[in-house]
Amino acid sequence: MSQKVSFSGIPRSAYVHIPFCRRRCFYCDFPVSVVGDRLRGETSGTICQYVEVLCQEIAITPAFGQSLETIFFGGGTPSLLSTEQLQRILAALEERFGIARSAEISMEMDPGTFDLAHITGYRSSGVNRVSLGVQAFQEELLKIAGRSHSVVDILAAVELIRQVEVPEFSLDLISGLPHQSLDQWQDSLTKALAIAPTHISIYDLTIEPGTAFGRYYQPGDNPLPTDEATVKMYQTAQQALKSAGYEHYEISNYAQPGHQCRHNRVYWENRPYYGFGMGAASYVQGKRFTRPRKTKEYYQWVEAGAVIDCEVTPPLEILLETLMLGLRLAEGVSLAALTREFGEGKVEEIYQCLRSHFEQGWVEVVGERLRLSDPQGFLFSNVVLSGLFAELGE
Repeated sequence: MSQKVSFSGIPRSAYVHIPFCRRRCFYCDFPVSVVGDRLRGETSGTICQYVEVLCQEIAITPAFGQSLETIFFGGGTPSLLSTEQLQRILAALEERFGIARSAEISMEMDPGTFDLAHITGYRSSGVNRVSLGVQAFQEELLKIAGRSHSVVDILAAVELIRQVEVPEFSLDLISGLPHQSLDQWQDSLTKALAIAPTHISIYDLTIEPGTAFGRYYQPGDNPLPTDEATVKMYQTAQQALKSAGYEHYEISNYAQPGHQCRHNRVYWENRPYYGFGMGAASYVQGKRFTRPRKTKEYYQWVEAGAVIDCEVTPPLEILLETLMLGLRLAEGVSLAALTREFGEGKVEEIYQCLRSHFEQGWVEVVGERLRLSDPQGFLFSNVVLSGLFAELGE
């Protein structure tokens, strides 16, 4: 392995985890805390305490002298925060790291969790990108998935987002839900395109152990759609969205030209980033670290000084991460950058490992970039990457 790998990148992005939800969706394995239907940030001592500890973590995190260019509030349901709580977190980030004037500030929001006053407050506080968790446009599928909102809530949320003129608006959908038909999927795509957000994310359902779905269903069994059906759903989405002018810039993400998510590209390009909050991951100075996933342990960790106690990521692992993340992007990874960081011998080894996939048409080189083909390479990305990892890791 070449010794050229370095960790000189300075984090310019921050992920902030807000773990609170009205209820836990049946597919969710994220670190969340259920606070019920009526409890919001301004009335919840639980949320107030969390914001206090979160800001404490931000205040004691080492800064490297460059302002943040992207901030992403994920969850959970960040739209359960009050405007004042959001402003307090942003003020803590500004004081510790600085926030660039052109920063992308994203916030995940669920339909039915905010009104005009809240989204107006979020917008005036600096939020300029909203990711709306729609998931489906059929009442029966929303109930099956354990979502707490209705189709009426979706349409109301869209109108509020339009009313305050959020510059960047993303909409999330899930394919492969139990009992979901291709006709229902087509209907969801049609309704999403009618809304015309600047960005659409399409996620294929993954059955995770420990979730409600993990208890109810086994992958591949009824009432989950067959593998053939989920492949058709993926292809249908790809064709519909590209025909509507969206760029398929990442396996699960589509954007109108000029509207890709700047923050998520940080992950896919394997660049460093801060992480704050319960269960949040960070990648700073070559160290990948995930904070405690339970509230009590997270609070104790912050109280003890928020020490990141882990080893620097080994070069081989960095290479595998670079390939795993970068090949999710339509443009793939730079061969010149791989050669510079890991050496010509390692790049030649990658070519040899992928030889059969080149022949299948799943992998290709365009210009100076190694990439998966769209849609076949994307569809079989797990096969390509698992084989590549197995051979490179030997």
